[in-house]
Amino acid sequence: KLELKNLEKLSADLGTLLQSKGMFFTAAESCTGGLLSQSIVSVPGSSAWFGSSFITYSNISKHKILGVSKDTLNSFGAVSEEVVEEMVTGALEESRANLGIAISGIAGPGGGSPERPVGTVCIAWRLNEEQAIRETFLFQGDRSDVRYQTVVQALEGAIGLLQ
Repeated sequence: KLELKNLEKLSADLGTLLQSKGMFFTAAESCTGGLLSQSIVSVPGSSAWFGSSFITYSNISKHKILGVSKDTLNSFGAVSEEVVEEMVTGALEESRANLGIAISGIAGPGGGSPERPVGTVCIAWRLNEEQAIRETFLFQGDRSDVRYQTVVQALEGAIGLLQ
């Protein structure tokens, strides 16, 4: 319960900032599977600043829906800063939003490797035409913990970008 309240508060804070600037938000989520968007829509009135998001779990959906290049997916893998940068760019183009977040990671318990262990998550933030900011994180805990920490990091990063 407390975790969801925390996500709702961060989402409300983001919404306040977006509304004050007359901006719209979008997300492209993979390993979080819509948890970021769920957090956003838990805020009453979020339709004033949130129009759409994209859950692109498979590589083919990242390519077909968001326009992530097959070469980028093949060269760097789905869990890479290169892929999340292309995801956030595609989400902004499709949604016509001002601020976008893209997430791809390995929530576990399987799927990890020595190079990319379970808990590895890449996030990209982009504001309008500015250069995307992208970062790789290593979160601890089970699948649920990794997904929660990812959304907190994504929201905090977006708030920081707008402040």
